Amino acid sequence: MSRYTITVTSDGRSDTQAVIGYDPPLRTFFLQAFPDETGDDLALWLGNSDREFETIDALQTATLSRGYSFMPLPQDVVAQLRADFADEADRPPHDGPLAALLRHLQSK
Repeated sequence: MSRYTITVTSDGRSDTQAVIGYDPPLRTFFLQAFPDETGDDLALWLGNSDREFETIDALQTATLSRGYSFMPLPQDVVAQLRADFADEADRPPHDGPLAALLRHLQSK
């Protein structure tokens, strides 16, 4: 799993320690930002389901729909995310018992 620190903004607030990345087992890009005071919960956590965001653009659209933005994304991060995705493109989907359980839970 890749993880890159970026800045996410919302209504004049900024989280300069937000994290974007690619999760190969779930085959999705993800974004985590704005932890609460305890650091346990996040105001924004996208990309925690199988194939939820298969492109950075899809992740950005979902981010914007929730009132957040991570654009402009630094070009070095864009290049790394694309490389992470390409490196995992031929990876077969997980098909064991845990993957079946995850799919079952996500379908509810």
